[in-house]
Amino acid sequence: MNIAQILLEQADVRPDAPAIIDRAHAVDHAMTFAELNSASGRAARLLSDLGLAAGDAALILQPMSAALYVTLLALFRIGMVAMFIDPSAGRKQIDRCLAIHPPKALIASGKAHLLRLVSPGLRRIPCKLSFSHFVPGAISWQRSDNLSPLTDCCPCTANTPALMTFTSGSTGAPKAAVRSHGFLIEQHRVLARTLEHQPGTCDLTTLPIFVLANLASGITSLIPAADLRYPGTIDPRPVLDQIDRWKPVTSAASPAFFERLCDGCSDRKRTVTGFQRIFTGGAPVFPDQIDHFGRFFSGARIITVYGSTEAEPIAHISRDELTDADRKAMTGGKGLLAGKPVAEIKTRVIRADWGRPIEPMDSAAFEKICLGPEAAGEIVVSGRHVLPGYLNGVGDEETKFRVDGTIWHRTGDDGVWDQDGRLWLLGRAGAVIKDKHGSLYPFSVECAARSDPDVKVAALIGKNGRRILLVQTRETARINTQKLSDMLAWAQLDEIRQIERIPLDRRHNAKVDYTKLEI
Repeated sequence: MNIAQILLEQADVRPDAPAIIDRAHAVDHAMTFAELNSASGRAARLLSDLGLAAGDAALILQPMSAALYVTLLALFRIGMVAMFIDPSAGRKQIDRCLAIHPPKALIASGKAHLLRLVSPGLRRIPCKLSFSHFVPGAISWQRSDNLSPLTDCCPCTANTPALMTFTSGSTGAPKAAVRSHGFLIEQHRVLARTLEHQPGTCDLTTLPIFVLANLASGITSLIPAADLRYPGTIDPRPVLDQIDRWKPVTSAASPAFFERLCDGCSDRKRTVTGFQRIFTGGAPVFPDQIDHFGRFFSGARIITVYGSTEAEPIAHISRDELTDADRKAMTGGKGLLAGKPVAEIKTRVIRADWGRPIEPMDSAAFEKICLGPEAAGEIVVSGRHVLPGYLNGVGDEETKFRVDGTIWHRTGDDGVWDQDGRLWLLGRAGAVIKDKHGSLYPFSVECAARSDPDVKVAALIGKNGRRILLVQTRETARINTQKLSDMLAWAQLDEIRQIERIPLDRRHNAKVDYTKLEI
């Protein structure tokens, strides 16, 4: 089935309800499900009239907005593949991605078209469209306004490609992740159950894939008035104003995004009421953070979600499920509790061997490398919403393996089961320290260190055989390193060092970027 059919069913069920609310020029704009249906049909007609067809890829350079989802639906309707590249990755990386799978069309904002000046790959794309009225060498998207909409959807199988994004493996070379129509439909079903979707409600939506799930569930997506490329630096004031105006009851975002909303609430000496559930993930979410969110999002259940680009979601747990024993275990170095895996996924912890390909095996051999409770190892997953592979197999060797023909994905994370079947995260497999004292896992130490109220971010590294903990404090605080060292005596640290800033990942502004740490 074509994913567009599921997304557009709501146009019949609730035609006049807002589907997407976004902001332009300091004004909120609401597009109804019926308007989304009509606009995407006209856009599909424009693309078809330009000679674009099923299987062709179109590169989209447009922030989260109603226009983005009109474009996506138009592409899905005629069987095209929507392609996404991070524009901030740099010219060389953009051109590498375009060389892997050259698109037939570029659909971009006027500002994004300026990248054509520095990127030969973008200039080579044959068909160029712009959301602005006039961009040299590009066709205006507004041409679709006067066209009659296409009403049919191109027939698709479960394996028909729908979305293509790019990620980097351990080598840094780009690899293309292709999501099929069947994959997106299955992901929607899992997310709808996990996030407890309620048709007719409003969701403050920061993650692009969640808008698709919302559309299919009849939920209004309120897109924050913020630059979501940098969630850790947004201005919270216009977002808080939107929350007051539109009354969303759920939200899913990076912990850095919610930290900024809490900062805004603190400045205004207020809390946020009306939210029923807050989902946060995309990065480790530590106990001090979820407690912080709980203080400002009055009455909301705070739920952490563990997942990855290739498998979203994997596991989740709510703040009210954390026991005193769980908190004591996290402070004592057990790791970060992620909760029980979702029902739709198979999750195992296997003998750690990250960096080496895993050969195909049968079930009996697989069971021999699977670990039971309290044994640390590598987290692997399998399921219908787990990406089965990358374009042309590039990157499969390091992250995929087969058991009796079934594909399993290696998350690159280490973890451990507890006696209750809950998963505890230990950190990236490549960041574990192995020395004369044994193995020391990043999240074990970092989670425990954050129980010190003055610690904002912590990062464990190994350097020349020494165990070093770097800490970034809150505002102008100073760390009592002796007190922290005594608390972490079990970790046998050689040094605790306070530094001005610990680098974080570019996408979520919440994960430690160990590759950029300098000591």
